[in-house]
Amino acid sequence: MEEWAQVKRHIADEITLLCDQHHREKTNGLLPKETVRAADAAPYNLREGTSKPYALHFSGTEATVEIGSNSFTCQDQGHGTVMIPLMVDNTALIGIILSDGHFLLNVVIFDEFNAPVLHIRNNQLVYSITPWDIQLVGTTLTLREGARKILIEFVFSPPNKVKITRGRFLRNGVEILVRPDNILITNNSAVISGCRAHNCYGGLIIGHTKMEISGFMAIQGVPRYLGDRTEALKFERQCLESR
Repeated sequence: MEEWAQVKRHIADEITLLCDQHHREKTNGLLPKETVRAADAAPYNLREGTSKPYALHFSGTEATVEIGSNSFTCQDQGHGTVMIPLMVDNTALIGIILSDGHFLLNVVIFDEFNAPVLHIRNNQLVYSITPWDIQLVGTTLTLREGARKILIEFVFSPPNKVKITRGRFLRNGVEILVRPDNILITNNSAVISGCRAHNCYGGLIIGHTKMEISGFMAIQGVPRYLGDRTEALKFERQCLESR
């Protein structure tokens, strides 16, 4: 990294892009050039294989998660209130914790090989750096897979609301597609829309669980790595057209 005032040139290898915080620190003389050079030589993302955690700012005694026109809400009942809007085979893909005025969001996104590619753990956003395209613009977080295809799209509405407008949740051969107006489980062509769950421990529960979990819908016996995706999408269109 070279100072423009000294070298009077722009060369890509001599330019370092800093985040807003570190740019202010560098400008104000709080971040030494040597520290920036060291970070350039061994970037955090490449060392760790994941991004540096990014904090999401949620709080309050009530939380709302909307998934494809389905709404999941809960109020803090004390002693750490937990709600799981979406679970597959005892794995919470989306979870909420309310405790002492804190709203903690937990989300994990898997690829087709059950490898996690994005993880929000108690409001800390961490994601794999390759080969995914992750974009956070304003309050919208978008994760794309190959060919710019959207894997998941969140709209964050602090302090206490999260909306999933589009998405593809994968786990153990189960595929769940999220649209603005519905959820589609392609394995069995189940279309789910307009459902509400309030103060339930579970929401949409698919597959086996270690203990019985109350929710607005529990689906067992979902075929894995099977099913006709084309027919499922066709059935979804028919459902929407019949409204």
